Amino acid sequence: MRQLFRNDRMWRAHELKGAYDVVIIGAGVHGLATAYYLGRRYGVRKIALLDKGYLGYGASGRNTAILRSNYRTPEGVRFYNASLKLYEELSAELGWNLLFSQCGHLTLGHTDTAVAGLRVRAETNQLLGVDSRIIYPAEIQKLVPHIDCSDRPRYPIMAALYHPPGGIIRHDAVVWGLARACDRMGIEIHPLTEATGIRVARRRAEAVMTNRGAVAAGTVVNATAGWASTICQMAGVSMPIVTHPLQACVTEPLKPFLDAVIVSASLHVYVNQTGRGELVIGSEIDPYQSYSMKGTLPTLEQMASSALELFPQLHNIRVLRQWAGICDMTPDFAPIIGRCEELDNFHVDVGWGTYGFKAAPAAGRYLAEWIATGKVPDIIAAFSPERFRRRRLVGEKAAAAVSH
Repeated sequence: MRQLFRNDRMWRAHELKGAYDVVIIGAGVHGLATAYYLGRRYGVRKIALLDKGYLGYGASGRNTAILRSNYRTPEGVRFYNASLKLYEELSAELGWNLLFSQCGHLTLGHTDTAVAGLRVRAETNQLLGVDSRIIYPAEIQKLVPHIDCSDRPRYPIMAALYHPPGGIIRHDAVVWGLARACDRMGIEIHPLTEATGIRVARRRAEAVMTNRGAVAAGTVVNATAGWASTICQMAGVSMPIVTHPLQACVTEPLKPFLDAVIVSASLHVYVNQTGRGELVIGSEIDPYQSYSMKGTLPTLEQMASSALELFPQLHNIRVLRQWAGICDMTPDFAPIIGRCEELDNFHVDVGWGTYGFKAAPAAGRYLAEWIATGKVPDIIAAFSPERFRRRRLVGEKAAAAVSH
């Protein structure tokens, strides 16, 4: 009889060695991408990826996996467009289907001010070669026949920023595909290995202390998303990050009716439909700082009522599950990528807020280049940690309709 199930593991278990060329704290999608590009492009393969939970335990498994590049600042647009292009080729490169659907992304505007902001973003995108334009209710209704474009809602739809290359991807497939590729290069993945401290001497992070022992490192990378400031404190590095929960939910499966990602600036809600028919509904970040990954009833009520403003016919569907991820928010709502000034070998890939999953390939690729060559890639130079001291903030706050 033909064997129905494969016995080989996607990635192997390893004994934790005493030293590595690179130790990456955080084996989510950013840590995995950094390790993958270090190994594939630069031949650096003596790498340990450490995670206190299972693979995908943190934000990599607690997001809605929306991909797009229609950002606000020139720095952001170039960077996220580079990441989107990497995602477009990643399934073939990894030999693993990531289930990327470029179904289109619509950011709705319900007020004159919101539409003016969308128009500015559209013009910036077009100047930088990104497919993004303003459309109005008649075209919105053609693209999304079931959305309520009438004047009945409290906030009628006036226009939308339409971004055809945007879409959704299967977040766990990305994690598994990158982990599988890293393992095949000999890069070690160590789940259930928690960083408990970092030993610093002579301006270097010499070793990472873990619940399985100390690990010496040539380079240390912090890619821990919502726990980024905690890990930085272990190395004596101050990071201007606060952590907020971000909640989402999924409904029971429905027949396919929604072929695009819908985001509302005024309602602070986004909706898309998975290949299995479930509706994924997300919300604004919680207004308080917390490390909680639990859903709350007030947020669920807000998500449901806001979704019904757009799709009133969904009034009787059931919610199957709700969750929260934790977001690492910076003062200018842009990421922090690169080597920290305080230490010669301590790099960060943090501060992503709600943008992290869509950024992972580009962040990993260009941070790997910085680590391997010692040179700062132009595309991420604006996101370096020193920008706060130099007062060169990026100002990406208006690039999302929810959360920031």
